[in-house]
Amino acid sequence: MIDQPLTDYPPATSHCGATGSGGPDAAHLRALLEESRAETEALRAELDETNRGVVALYAELDEQANELKEATELKSRFLSYMSHEFRTPIGAIRSITRLLLDRVDGPLTPEQEVQVRFVQSTAEEFSDMVDDLLDLARIEAGRLDISAEWFEMVDLFSALRGMFKPVLDNSQLNLVFEEPVGLPRLYTDDRKLSQILRNFISNALKFTPQGEVRVSVRLVDGDRVRFAVADTGIGIAPEHLNSLFNDFSQVGSPIQKRLRGSGLGLALSRQLATLLGGTVSVASTVGAGSEFAVTVPVRLQSEDTATATTSLSPAPADGGAGAPLRESGPFQSTPQPDQPPVA
Repeated sequence: MIDQPLTDYPPATSHCGATGSGGPDAAHLRALLEESRAETEALRAELDETNRGVVALYAELDEQANELKEATELKSRFLSYMSHEFRTPIGAIRSITRLLLDRVDGPLTPEQEVQVRFVQSTAEEFSDMVDDLLDLARIEAGRLDISAEWFEMVDLFSALRGMFKPVLDNSQLNLVFEEPVGLPRLYTDDRKLSQILRNFISNALKFTPQGEVRVSVRLVDGDRVRFAVADTGIGIAPEHLNSLFNDFSQVGSPIQKRLRGSGLGLALSRQLATLLGGTVSVASTVGAGSEFAVTVPVRLQSEDTATATTSLSPAPADGGAGAPLRESGPFQSTPQPDQPPVA
């Protein structure tokens, strides 16, 4: 029972501060809310502006990509047309020089023979350059055929040896092919691989006045093979190594100025190696020599072949840059797609 009347209790006090719509706390909260809304609107406007800029940038990039694609297609088409158009006069020049050197129309004086041989060598260099241009155009257009087959590396070396033996006229220079012993058979495009090695060997012979050019191969990590072409030539300065495999790249040197090339062979070799699922590399010391290498898988995967093989037009009758291998040596490959490599 409560003895004290209710009026004797102290009045209740508010712990929430002043109430009502006009209190100072409510006004402060409304101010913060308005400030937050203003910041949100500003951020939204900035985000909208950024989005419009990104959309415009994407549109510009798409336009530039389309222009670049169109320019690349035009360049590839021009290179292809130009290469085919050059084939006829080059073939005529080479045929005429052969007839003259065979004395079909009569004897030549020593000076005339020198001049005719100069014309012949120049026409052959021109033909090689045209073939390289055509191959590069096909690669850029995605129209270079990759035909993988099983073959022995000893057959590859035998063909290369037979190909370079007639043109090796420097008695102070030896071309050595190390015997590939205990290595598996390869399943890849033999013509493309031989084309890479021919470019490496040709450069080594060209820029090695005396000494040795050595071609070797070894197994790497069990599933890849590394072909190396090492020479004792003039070597290459370190500042030039990174640009060697670029299109039309040439190293400035006295021999380079005397023996001019197109600067396409190494660039084409890098492109071909990529199509074969491999890589190229170079190491060099000025005055001591260089080593160019290509590393490819023992077996080219079918998906890589499918990616690289797209609607290539039939090769010309003269075979182009990658064709002479099977016609000029004992190198033959029999298609055996289901046969595993054996040592």
